[in-house]
Amino acid sequence: MKRRNVARLALLLCVMLVLAACGGGGGGETRLIMATGGVAGTYYPFGGVMAGVINANTNMQVTVNASGASADNIQQIGAGDAHLALAQNDVMYYAFNGVSIWADRDPITNIATLMTLYPETVQIVVDAGSGIYAVEDLAGMRVSVGDVGSGVEANATQVLAVHNLTMNDINVLNLGFAASADAMRDGMLDAFFVTSAAPNTAVMELATNRDLRILPIAEDRAAALIADYPFYARVTLDSSDYYWLTTPVNTLAVQATLITSTDLDEQLAFDIVRALIENQPDILEGHARGADISAHNAVQSISVPFHPGAQRFFEEYGVLG
Repeated sequence: MKRRNVARLALLLCVMLVLAACGGGGGGETRLIMATGGVAGTYYPFGGVMAGVINANTNMQVTVNASGASADNIQQIGAGDAHLALAQNDVMYYAFNGVSIWADRDPITNIATLMTLYPETVQIVVDAGSGIYAVEDLAGMRVSVGDVGSGVEANATQVLAVHNLTMNDINVLNLGFAASADAMRDGMLDAFFVTSAAPNTAVMELATNRDLRILPIAEDRAAALIADYPFYARVTLDSSDYYWLTTPVNTLAVQATLITSTDLDEQLAFDIVRALIENQPDILEGHARGADISAHNAVQSISVPFHPGAQRFFEEYGVLG
């Protein structure tokens, strides 16, 4: 008898879990999980703001989870552990096509784009006293290129290559943003790559006690990179990004992107995108990156095909042919 009761209880728990995952709880709401990033980064708070807007304007309840950011989020979408996620469009490209940092892993082809969100700028930060004024000057220098296997490392490899440099031409350190800033503060590093929204917290903190410079990427090199990697876009950094920049710096950016699974219901995808575009002022009120949200910006630098629901929204809105 006890064994039968245990079996019934297990079955009941399974049914409850399925109902919760599918939105079968009170009110008929569809419950979704959004994978974001670390709590100290941009993805987590920005994801929280977007989730709040979606929850307030649709019959969905989105729960935001911290995560390991782009690569982790893509894997979660692929495995069905999350329904929505934020990711860099370049890492999406690698995962979808099984290339670059994803060459040793199986491609993840069930991811789809909902909309691009804001630029994540490639920033090559150098100590002002290092004598480094151009990417070519990095030869022989101590350079942090991000964590091993990260999107930052891939960006660094590509930027170096278009300037006829390889990892063998520099003294490589694989450090995250905060560790890179600490190493430069301690005189152990000449330069480090950052791919993030500007301003980056680690760079801002370092600038309080070190004079810094950000290297430009010349137009011809930028054009060559975009020709090979269409997910890049031209951007300019200036004193509105970092107060200590005295002249604008031309560089490149990838796009933070809201992604989902190809299995997501088409109408749900449509409603999510509509809520975010039509309520952009509410996103901006909650986070400064909301300034980048618009229907026009949302369809730029797409590296993985749109979800049919997002495609339909942007076609009806008139920004896609």
